[in-house]
Amino acid sequence: MCLMQFVLKHEALAHLREVALFPNTLNPHKAESLALVGAMIDQVMALHPGARWLHIGCDEVYYLGEGEDSRQWLQQEPNTRAELCLSYMEAVASHVQARHPTTTPLVWDDMLRDIPEDQLSASRVPQLVEPVLWDYGADLDVHSKALLMEKYRKSGFSWLWAASAFKGATGASQALTPIEHHLRNHMQWLQVAGSVPADTLQGIVLTGWQRYDHFSVLCELLPVGIPSLAVCLQVLLHGGFAENVKARVENFLGTSSLEATDFRSERAGSFPGSDILNLITQVSLHLCSSVDALLERDRYVTGWFSPYHRRRKFIHPVMIQHIQPQAHSLLARWSVLVGELEAALQRVFYPDAVEEWLEENVRPSLRRLQALLQDLGEAAGPRPDSGQDP
Repeated sequence: MCLMQFVLKHEALAHLREVALFPNTLNPHKAESLALVGAMIDQVMALHPGARWLHIGCDEVYYLGEGEDSRQWLQQEPNTRAELCLSYMEAVASHVQARHPTTTPLVWDDMLRDIPEDQLSASRVPQLVEPVLWDYGADLDVHSKALLMEKYRKSGFSWLWAASAFKGATGASQALTPIEHHLRNHMQWLQVAGSVPADTLQGIVLTGWQRYDHFSVLCELLPVGIPSLAVCLQVLLHGGFAENVKARVENFLGTSSLEATDFRSERAGSFPGSDILNLITQVSLHLCSSVDALLERDRYVTGWFSPYHRRRKFIHPVMIQHIQPQAHSLLARWSVLVGELEAALQRVFYPDAVEEWLEENVRPSLRRLQALLQDLGEAAGPRPDSGQDP
């Protein structure tokens, strides 16, 4: 019902939006809406015959109840927004049950959290789906999660799932994965699992985000997140992250350290994609900062070729000898590394993903250097004397 932007952004399907302006949420009252979702489910199942579970989403339905059809429906007693949500979940899950009887639908739980226990129990939803409780924080509230699981079990749900994250979830434009954050998230989920009856949790879903939604920028690329994935999997397997588990992960990855700064070296690892991790780490930690250091903190640039000077193409000739070699050297060094990175990315990703990542994370800094060199070249050239100081 939510995060349907990739479908509802199209003009041909815009009439199925809950709120006309926003492509986030599907109008649950239109028969065509359910038909669309049913077709999507059938397409996925055709590619995964025999799947035991199918996640049907239903999270973050922010605008549910705000469309005109929903407003009219909610004016009728005893209709509520919670009932609207449950009835839609039931309709979609019933489609899965009818068309794919050996597959159990999973749903994100956030739209269920505030629905009273008796209302959940009175619906058919607990017999049709298994909720997935998501929390990606490093400071997850263990006690609250255990209470929420207890509520769901009392409401009639036979099995529950947890959902963690091994990448993503720490910033929409995050380029490097903070392993410590995701390690702590999984340690907290282990505490939750240990505080509820053994027959409560069916399993844990390790999510790895590539975008926050259909319109956001790319966050960490998969090769960058592989060390975090290895850490999180071993934490779940061994119930913690003792030194022997850490050593096991480092051995798997072919690296001597899991510190982000150590992924800059050629010894970043021997796993597939480690070359991309190495190059992205160098770019993320040093490209922008090195350009900032030259343009914003170098005494020759800030003192003798400031934005004021650059607009007027005016510079003391001797200062060109201080600034230009530095800028050329920096641009050349980064151009070589970026060329290597682009080639490595092209071996793994589609061209549009490569173009987007470089445009967001690399090219702005390179353009700043190129613009500096262009301004230096123009300032160094012959200049008509206006008879006035700049």
